[in-house]
Amino acid sequence: MEKKSLPVLAILGGTGDLGTGLARRWAEAGYRVIIGSRTLQKANAAAADLREVMDRRGVGAVAVEAMENLDAAATADIVTITVPFSHQLSTLEQVKPALQGKILIDATVPLMPPKVGRVQLPEQGSAGQLAQQTLGAEVAVVSAFQNVAAHHLQEGHGLNCDVLVCGNDRTARSAVISLVEAAGMRGFHAGLINNAAAAEALTSVLININRQYQCKAGIRISGLDQAK
Repeated sequence: MEKKSLPVLAILGGTGDLGTGLARRWAEAGYRVIIGSRTLQKANAAAADLREVMDRRGVGAVAVEAMENLDAAATADIVTITVPFSHQLSTLEQVKPALQGKILIDATVPLMPPKVGRVQLPEQGSAGQLAQQTLGAEVAVVSAFQNVAAHHLQEGHGLNCDVLVCGNDRTARSAVISLVEAAGMRGFHAGLINNAAAAEALTSVLININRQYQCKAGIRISGLDQAK
């Protein structure tokens, strides 16, 4: 039986800690990963740094490329956006034509500096809902990865962290859960895109916990051993 090829992945705003952390995990899992940025220079630098890290770890050759955001979105099968909330809308509007018919993973958290420890959701309900409204029904927006510490993604071992996956298309959610698992975590169907508000709000809660206890906390779903 012919082995099914893996989808090509792009990470818009992929030069930051979360973006490069996801790129590292997915590249190690055998995916072709495109790091996107507003400038090709920044994307090239991030891709070069990632290849160097992987080489030092003895991972071997990985399929990591660099492109500007629009080209990255056009080339990929599944696109992830990891930009700050202040750049979410402008980035989505730029790449909207290239996203039609695709899955967009939205990892945006509506943090409002300097009060990032306070829950401040947008009037649309959540960043995930804002993305879905902006892109239209032809793009399957799936909200995920808001509660994962980028620091842990950068590490080379397993992650004791779960990911809430929200979106209106169950098939798209399942595809994203496969990517969560490829990155070394557990992913859970958490309902429609409206429910992204809960995961986004939890980020501010975790920021407060991390400050208080000097840690990098995530979330875990309990009670699964009792499920029938």
